[in-house]
Amino acid sequence: MYLSEWASSASSVTDRLSEVSPPPPLWVVVATGVAALVLVSYPPVWRVLRTIVTIAHEVGHAVVAVLTGRTLRGIRLHSDTSGVTVSRGKPYGLGMILTTMAGYPAPSAVGLGCAALLGVGRLTLMLWVVVAALAILLFVIRNLFGFLAVVVTGAVTLGVSWYGTVVWQGVFGYAVAWFLLIGGLRAVVELQRVRVRGDGSDADQLANLTRLPGLLWVVVFAAASLAALIAGGGLLLGPLPQVNFT
Repeated sequence: MYLSEWASSASSVTDRLSEVSPPPPLWVVVATGVAALVLVSYPPVWRVLRTIVTIAHEVGHAVVAVLTGRTLRGIRLHSDTSGVTVSRGKPYGLGMILTTMAGYPAPSAVGLGCAALLGVGRLTLMLWVVVAALAILLFVIRNLFGFLAVVVTGAVTLGVSWYGTVVWQGVFGYAVAWFLLIGGLRAVVELQRVRVRGDGSDADQLANLTRLPGLLWVVVFAAASLAALIAGGGLLLGPLPQVNFT
């Protein structure tokens, strides 16, 4: 009995993950993009929601640290929307450079990945991948605020994906993708301000590691984030309608 119930539940989950959702109307896609732009541009809201971008930023550091053979010690997220990822390994060399490079492009890369899944109608899969990634992240969070931030973000995403209607899931999914794409670019703009203050930004650390100017790294991050926004926006908006002039 229990085995059949488990098999039925597993089949239900598999069916939901494999389902293809129809694309929302173009005005919904545009509206969620405009809403994301407003959220990113309005400082009181951005100061709160920027933690989502920070989560993606630190995940970028952590994933590349592991991929390059470093030992991940933990991630801390702070209430001022800053964060730090601690890994053990040589404090120089390619692995350290790649790990340091990975932070600022990560939110835009995650947003691009979300846009790619939404572009092929995999709305439910996109939401559940986000939930799964946040669940795994809990195992390496090392402070209370960071733990609560990840739990709240994951709970909201899970709640929408499980209880929300298809319409609300679509609105939420597209808003998340737009927010990460636009927010990732804004974070790079803020990086330049931090670098000017000399607060030991990722760009400054890369300057020390590579002997290349910190401003160059800001430009590289900005170019990567802008490219992701253009590509992701194209995936979210879908193909342009064909116009027949004959």
